[in-house]
Amino acid sequence: MFDDFGYFLIRAITSLPGIIIAMVIHEWAHARTAYALGDPTPRMMGRLTLNPAAHIDLIGLLMLFIVHFGWAKPVQVNPYNFRNPRRDDILVSLAGPGANFVTAFVTLIVMIILAKMDFPMSEGMQLVFSAIMIININFGIFNLIPIPPLDGFHVLKQILPYELAEKLEGLERYSFLILIIILMTPIISVIFVPMQRLVLGIFQGIVGIFL
Repeated sequence: MFDDFGYFLIRAITSLPGIIIAMVIHEWAHARTAYALGDPTPRMMGRLTLNPAAHIDLIGLLMLFIVHFGWAKPVQVNPYNFRNPRRDDILVSLAGPGANFVTAFVTLIVMIILAKMDFPMSEGMQLVFSAIMIININFGIFNLIPIPPLDGFHVLKQILPYELAEKLEGLERYSFLILIIILMTPIISVIFVPMQRLVLGIFQGIVGIFL
């Protein structure tokens, strides 16, 4: 029992920086991209910042530790302010997962550089760096799943014909139920494990060319 609690505590402590970074960078990227594309809403809502207080939902953060499913404060966007609403909504949606992948890639580079420099890293530091990388990869993959209310669903709606996209919007009322079903079945591992390995393999292959 105590061993299990100790493992949970260590995992929680080493995962916390990665979870906060992943949430903050994801939502900030949505906000910054929307603002760059002409929508002032994120700026007016105070979301053009990397301050965790502007993005973290405490309940969503707690749920991540308890059931491995949580959320941050969603960035409010007004697509009517975009010059090209359909294209720009896709770009804003992809910005969050994209920022997570970039963060994971940069973290891997830092880890390799520190290792090559024989920088003295404790086991705890290694766990924190690894968690930042893996959690950001997972955030990117998870948010690209094309189910509501995830970013992948927003992208799917924009690339489908209008009539079909309108019908799919009806699924949004069942979004929480759909997510629960996915999380409670092997579907999530079937998606995550190979995708995580693929992304990490690509990153390692790119870094291996230069470092």
